[in-house]
Amino acid sequence: MTDWFAGAVAEHYDENTAVMPIEPVVEFLAPLGDGGALELAIGTGRIALPLAARGVRVAGIDLSPDMVAQLRRKSAAIPVEIGDMTTTHVGGTFSLVYVVFNSINNLTTQDAQVACFENAARHLVPGGCFVVEVGIPNTRRLEVFDLSDAHVGVDEYDADTQRLVSHHFSLRDGHWTRASVPFRAVSPAELDLMARLAGLLLRERWSDWRRKLFTAESTRHVSVWEKPAE
Repeated sequence: MTDWFAGAVAEHYDENTAVMPIEPVVEFLAPLGDGGALELAIGTGRIALPLAARGVRVAGIDLSPDMVAQLRRKSAAIPVEIGDMTTTHVGGTFSLVYVVFNSINNLTTQDAQVACFENAARHLVPGGCFVVEVGIPNTRRLEVFDLSDAHVGVDEYDADTQRLVSHHFSLRDGHWTRASVPFRAVSPAELDLMARLAGLLLRERWSDWRRKLFTAESTRHVSVWEKPAE
């Protein structure tokens, strides 16, 4: 599996996501993590570190050594396994497994996304929850999602394959660079089916981390699936 977050992407990740709120995410997740939390695609620790600061035992999985190196510069206290979040195992079980900021879309096949749900379920205690934050697929073939003096972002979507490619044009040191990253868009209904295949049941779904009501107008969602108690 290709590491799309190596090198400069990892170096500038925290800078590029600095405007994204963290506190509402931590407030949502912390009560679910009383039995420990496992973050899939933990990256630079943007969420894991403040969650750990709340007293939650946190572990992580990430494919990118460079992203984890950025986390290690901040703290060595969180155990992280380098590997694919569809198969990599972390010792122990957790009351919470979570994946945020569209990272489920980094898995570019349906089989891989199902395997991610199955891996999450294996790490959960009965009654534990798998939380996913992800956008609703946009059916427009091309969409400009960011436009500034230093960055232009364009999503290219193929509805037939659900393949989404994000093209990033960035101005750094007076030169424009281009990076294109592939994703697989997935609907809430398809995610619910994946959860059922993994033995998980939908508990709640919101439009954002502040529990705004999920409606037909929502552009993203935070969904919680529960592993039934034995």
